[in-house]
Amino acid sequence: MTRIERLTVGGEALFQKLNVVFATAFDDPDSYSSKPPTASYLAGLLAKDHVIALVAMDGADVVGGIVAYELEKFEQERKEIYIYDLAVAEAYRRRGIATALIEKLREIAGERQAWVVYVQADYGDDPAVALYTKLGTREDVMHFDIAIQGGAAHRS
Repeated sequence: MTRIERLTVGGEALFQKLNVVFATAFDDPDSYSSKPPTASYLAGLLAKDHVIALVAMDGADVVGGIVAYELEKFEQERKEIYIYDLAVAEAYRRRGIATALIEKLREIAGERQAWVVYVQADYGDDPAVALYTKLGTREDVMHFDIAIQGGAAHRS
């Protein structure tokens, strides 16, 4: 039986394990494993109230997780929760873990009086699209990455 936990300061080692799950699930070791953040950096993130990191645990193993951010809006006095990353280890998929992670995030969003939780999905990621369709309303939008001259993305 898996359990869902919110990471707080002291959960840096679990966050590092979650990054391994993300690296494998997204087939993106360069982003998630090549330059792992230090424990002090992760502690700083976990200390921030607007950073929400949840892990799905099977015993001592991290088998999935979600990282989301609370965004304060300017057009109205309200907040939104943006799911940045969500993944479940392949051996644990189709067991309701992703849904349980989102449900826990919805609970936290309600406690924080957020207006909505939203997430992006890639075309072709049919399992993610099916999950999000089951839980919410689809909006077709475009996403653009705008490079920063001299920014970290341009350094090797």
